[in-house]
Amino acid sequence: MEQYAIKGGNPLVGEVEIGGAKNAALAILAAAIMTDETVRVENVPDVRDTNVLLQAMESIGVIVDRIDRHTVRMNAANIHSLVVEDDFIKKIRASYYFLGALLGKYRKAEVVLPGGCDIGCRAIDQHIKGFKALGAEVNIAHGLISAEAERLSGSHIYFDVVTVGGTINVMMAAALAEGQTIIENAAKEPHVVDVANFLNSMGANIKGAGTDVIRVKGVPKLHKTEYAIIPDQIEAGTFMFAAAATKGDVTVKNVIPKHLESISAKLLEMGCEVEESDDAVRVVAAKRLTHTQVKTLPYPGFPTDMQPQIAVTLGLSEGTSIVRESIFENRFKYVDELTRMGANIQVEGNTAIIDGVKKYTGASITAPDLRAGAALVMAGLAAEGITIIDEIRYIERGYEDFPQKLQSLGAQIEKVSTEKELQKFRLKVG
Repeated sequence: MEQYAIKGGNPLVGEVEIGGAKNAALAILAAAIMTDETVRVENVPDVRDTNVLLQAMESIGVIVDRIDRHTVRMNAANIHSLVVEDDFIKKIRASYYFLGALLGKYRKAEVVLPGGCDIGCRAIDQHIKGFKALGAEVNIAHGLISAEAERLSGSHIYFDVVTVGGTINVMMAAALAEGQTIIENAAKEPHVVDVANFLNSMGANIKGAGTDVIRVKGVPKLHKTEYAIIPDQIEAGTFMFAAAATKGDVTVKNVIPKHLESISAKLLEMGCEVEESDDAVRVVAAKRLTHTQVKTLPYPGFPTDMQPQIAVTLGLSEGTSIVRESIFENRFKYVDELTRMGANIQVEGNTAIIDGVKKYTGASITAPDLRAGAALVMAGLAAEGITIIDEIRYIERGYEDFPQKLQSLGAQIEKVSTEKELQKFRLKVG
């Protein structure tokens, strides 16, 4: 069983390069099947979720050529099946993007219901509402969701709640519908904008991405393109908070500082120094940090995907902090694990009350999901002694070369898969 073994206590110091945004990549790769011409996508993160998605694309007849680790060339001219039910695709949330892409191109799609991390109810009712508004019939049976339409017609859609997946899915289908679609209460996340830019580079006509009203004028077909994915704001934010939690000095490179403003603002409030340049952000934590309050919100608010990371950092800060989770109700599953390390956190409903402690101590813990797993790695790096983390497959869904990048900053962390390797690590770090 693969684990991370961590010896804590070293401040992270140095520079780290951020990869492509996982959440943008998953939608963009799915959208690449909407043309019969060849599409080249660069800055694709080499993580489990993107690899599973590409495998599912091959299973329906897409020719996938990995030019190098982060560049993929795809041709979807000979898709032989509109049913995506690859065994692995069940395990990732982004499987639903095949619905919007295939429905737009072929007016028909059938996809296995999505999986991903168990962080609470992530209903796809808004996706279904959007597809129906465009004229599709949508059914769920035998673990599959199917959508079919004789023709797709532009429509006025108002989402009841802000939904990133729903916004992207409906935007994809509407790109090849007849007439104009207006999406109101649309998600404004950077990866929504990236998918819109990608579709536009293929000949779509999408305006307003990044605002809460997106206008899509349908076009008859899309064409080839070459496109580079934006940097991953959550990977960047994780390293920024890792610097803060370990009292380090880290420069995250290859980022868009604008996307990180809510994260930088909280770090400043807590007492970190934050320096921004064109494509990098430096975080320095020279002294013990102080308490703050945070509430997760859709972009440009503080991201739900950064909630476990800020909680781990606040757990070591002076005073009492309050973290409110307004997006997913199961996002505090890591608290029990953190308590084993000496954290003092009480969870009441969607709120965590955190009394800062002077230190964490190493323990054997389990990653409950992707972002919480990364946050527990941070806790291990800040802790006294050795921490062993199980279920690292969750972390590998969204972080490329995580141990190697941390090692380059001075962390003592290794991926181990046998008891012998674990003993070797313990002897090495003393």
